[in-house]
Amino acid sequence: MDRNLTALKPALVWKHFSEITRIPRPSHHEEKIRKYILDFAAALGLEHKEDEAHNVYVRKAASKGMEDKKGVVLQAHLDMVPQKNNDKVFDFEKDAIDAYIDGDWVTADGTTLGADNGIGAAAILAVLEDDTLVHGPIEALFTATEETGMDGAFGLKGGLLQGDILLNLDSETEGELYVGCAGGLDVNICMNYPSEAAPCEGYTAARLTVKGLKGGHSGIQIVCQRANANKTLFRFINAMMEQHGLLLVSVDGGGLRNAIPREAEATVLVKTEEYAAVEAALAAYEKTVIAEYAGIEESISVKMEQCDMPEQMMGREEAIKLTRCVVACPNGVMKMSMSMHGLVQTSTNLARVVSDGKCVKLQCLIRSSVRSEKEELGAAIKALFSMAGANTELTGSYDGWNPNMESPILKAMTLSYEQLYNQKPAITAIHAGLECGIIGSNYPNLDMISFGPTICYPHSPDEKVNIASVAKFYDFLVQTLKNVPQK
Repeated sequence: MDRNLTALKPALVWKHFSEITRIPRPSHHEEKIRKYILDFAAALGLEHKEDEAHNVYVRKAASKGMEDKKGVVLQAHLDMVPQKNNDKVFDFEKDAIDAYIDGDWVTADGTTLGADNGIGAAAILAVLEDDTLVHGPIEALFTATEETGMDGAFGLKGGLLQGDILLNLDSETEGELYVGCAGGLDVNICMNYPSEAAPCEGYTAARLTVKGLKGGHSGIQIVCQRANANKTLFRFINAMMEQHGLLLVSVDGGGLRNAIPREAEATVLVKTEEYAAVEAALAAYEKTVIAEYAGIEESISVKMEQCDMPEQMMGREEAIKLTRCVVACPNGVMKMSMSMHGLVQTSTNLARVVSDGKCVKLQCLIRSSVRSEKEELGAAIKALFSMAGANTELTGSYDGWNPNMESPILKAMTLSYEQLYNQKPAITAIHAGLECGIIGSNYPNLDMISFGPTICYPHSPDEKVNIASVAKFYDFLVQTLKNVPQK
């Protein structure tokens, strides 16, 4: 594997990205990447600070003759999504990402790469370092903990930013300019349950596993109609409870709230005399799921193997209620936009189902560009689980970012792209929670655009960034800074 990222062009961007991959930075563990950026700014003699929300701010004066240009805020987030393959031994709080060049792409060995949003951060650092560039006043804003709640954006106070334009570098298709995004709502569910003694005789313990799914970003890839490991697992458990009296011991499905679940497992008890029948039903079920997702998922695996008999299991009544709720819980695309072809308007992702011996915790992330639909879907999920006696909290609500098709920076960037590549960029919105909407609530006069290089399969171990697109993205960023409108 070729791991020499610093040989790629543009050199400054890849230099910084290579260094960023070596810095552990999962959400809530961003102290090392903050220090890296603050030390970098100090070494260059640039104004810098860390605010109360742990955002990092750096300011660079305009180049000579550009002092009358509108000020630009370059924005990216510090954290990355920590996802790995089940057989990969890796500690995201300690280990460096093993990034390497794979043909036209840069990817990682068995883990997320962190190009989301490490490439955006690297591009900003390159701009701050390169004194040959032509630009007006620049502010760099590196926000904290975007992936698990957008904490930095929510904590950003008014009055810090002085710029007129915000360029968010967190989009994932080169040649597209994003002028709007979805809002979001977290659904946090807790279902308490009593444990009871596992039957001493007549049952065999088994571990059910669902794996091999693609997963991905729950905003960007939700339109791909990929399988959800939690839904796939509980669909089978529900059928076997009804047909064979299956008992549920524990469950651990999914990962982060904004990632489509790739893997899920449950420990169950099967009547020994019916074990062969359940095995046969599982083999048939696996074929059914594979057929249903033909052309979408290529590596679905649904398996069962015997394991040690546990002493305790989930209460039978509560296990049935949980299973039925998970089966009934909305998941995936709820509605497509009528105003923008191909754009998801409202969706939900059943991201997490995990038991701890006392309660089952579930997480859904709802996204919508229509506030009322987001709230209605949250209320529906809450109503569903309330019938099973669960406690549901709706938290972290934020509104989307509405497009401004008359935006001055949109017009300037469209012209810059045409000058560089002799074609117009695509202008669209995204079904993901960009920080623009939240930042814009405190800075309503900011003129905002989001763009970036081509990143495939973010939030999954298959994440990769296209090398040629990074060069186009950075050249476009440099050209944009050069062509920023006057104040």
